[in-house]
Amino acid sequence: MTKLSVNINKLATLRNSRGGNQPNLITSALDIEAFGAEGITVHPRPDERHIRYQDARDLKNVVTTEFNIEGNPVPKFIDLVLEVKPTQVTLVPDAEDAITSNAGWDTNKHKDFLVDVIKTFKEHGIRTSIFVDSDINMIKGAAKTGTDRIELYTESYAQMFSKGKGEKGIQPYADAAKMAHALGLGINAGHDLNLENIKFFKENIPHLLEVSIGHALICESIYLGLENVINMYLHRLK
Repeated sequence: MTKLSVNINKLATLRNSRGGNQPNLITSALDIEAFGAEGITVHPRPDERHIRYQDARDLKNVVTTEFNIEGNPVPKFIDLVLEVKPTQVTLVPDAEDAITSNAGWDTNKHKDFLVDVIKTFKEHGIRTSIFVDSDINMIKGAAKTGTDRIELYTESYAQMFSKGKGEKGIQPYADAAKMAHALGLGINAGHDLNLENIKFFKENIPHLLEVSIGHALICESIYLGLENVINMYLHRLK
């Protein structure tokens, strides 16, 4: 079964836009879990423009499903993860000023760095995942870092699907998933997955353990309602 982890960054963006505490992230996370989601994801950035570091600390005390913290493993981020000890940490090579994540790791170029960081997290009992493109060489490189899982960066698939080229767009991801599984890596996925393309992705990616969805899910919820949208994703994933 593929788990749905809901990224609540956009809810934090909405909260921060008015300077108060609406929507309340704690209440939102509890509701999202009650509606059936199997995980909560946050991606704090150094400028804390959406998720704040304190949010991660506060959520750790209430999340009862899997708690996933994403981010670039700069020293401040590493310290946060070691303090909070989430279920999973997902390492993403995004620049400080990135609007959103836009590339996976070069797992060969950054191998030594990733090996050291991943070793630190695993010594503290935290499952690790690294954000990668659907490049077989990057998948092979990921297997040499000691990571538990990879998260496939799915923007390219989503773009191809939207142009009616889903079959062509999915093939590199299916090949990458097969390779990752053969190398003993768990497989997650995320970025631009939505209600339109998630079912086809799930049906064609073997061994898919988890998807992390935020922006699209929150946008869809504006029209359809949060509880309804979460259950629509769960139906497509199962």
